[in-house]
Amino acid sequence: MSASISLFPGVPIPVDDRDLVLGVDIGGTTIKAEISAADGTVWASRVVPTPAGEAALDAAAELGASLLEQLPGVERERVRRAAVLLPGIVDAERGVAVLSANIGWRDVVVGDRFTRRWRVPVLLEHDVAAAGWAEWRFGAGRDFDTVCVIIIGTGISGTLSVAGRFVRGGIGQAGEYGHIPVRRDHGMPCPCGNIGCVETVASATGIARAYRLRTGDEAADAAAVFARVSTDPAARQVVADAVDALADGLLGVVHAVCPELVVLGGGLAGAGGELADRLHTALANRVRVVPAPQVRIGEYGARAGLRGAALLARHGALV
Repeated sequence: MSASISLFPGVPIPVDDRDLVLGVDIGGTTIKAEISAADGTVWASRVVPTPAGEAALDAAAELGASLLEQLPGVERERVRRAAVLLPGIVDAERGVAVLSANIGWRDVVVGDRFTRRWRVPVLLEHDVAAAGWAEWRFGAGRDFDTVCVIIIGTGISGTLSVAGRFVRGGIGQAGEYGHIPVRRDHGMPCPCGNIGCVETVASATGIARAYRLRTGDEAADAAAVFARVSTDPAARQVVADAVDALADGLLGVVHAVCPELVVLGGGLAGAGGELADRLHTALANRVRVVPAPQVRIGEYGARAGLRGAALLARHGALV
């Protein structure tokens, strides 16, 4: 069952195809919001910087209100539901933003601030849970029953769907694949307190850092590193290390549930086949008693969270 919480009573599931929905994705650096129709047409959208602490929730409320105000009165009445995605640790059952180190909040009660401002039913959810569910149900994984979605950006997290069911952990969180230690003896310190976690090597941040340490190039981001693989030995080695870390981190779930497909989403999905093909090869080289899953790039890319928010608002739960 989804841990999404309604912050407004009597929410129907789903909304009518003629209705519009508001989706808001609160990230560590930006807050994205859009109003969309059932066919995906975007009626209004905007991105603003994320302020620190609880002010991020107030900024999200104001952002959503500004989009609603852009609509003519008759169209404003068509907005029937909203969904807000939060990063970090989220207690969606109680409506609490438990912890986000990037934004700087702890145990913040969301309350009814969004429903007061927007006057529509609101669903609250973990950002990666919604993004991964969207990629499985409606994106690159829609033709498969057992799918692992990995969202790669500043950090790494993901979701798991098994035999046609979206899996939630004991605390309702998405899978923290990025914090599986794979370089314990010689890895970089991770902000979580461990050593050599997957995301210290394979996240966009980790890739850019590793390339900088090898070359002194302060300007190259992860996308630039991938773009240089064919001509730059340092880039080639950094990418190889990142793919090895991803493969090592995924071995447990590959053996445990035998996913048919691994979907790579988030900002680093822009690396395309250069990343997907390499990861498939690395997994195939590591497994012996189970088949290596297919690996595909997500259809929603860096918009996976925002698309997940819209689809959650439309369907009412991660089902």
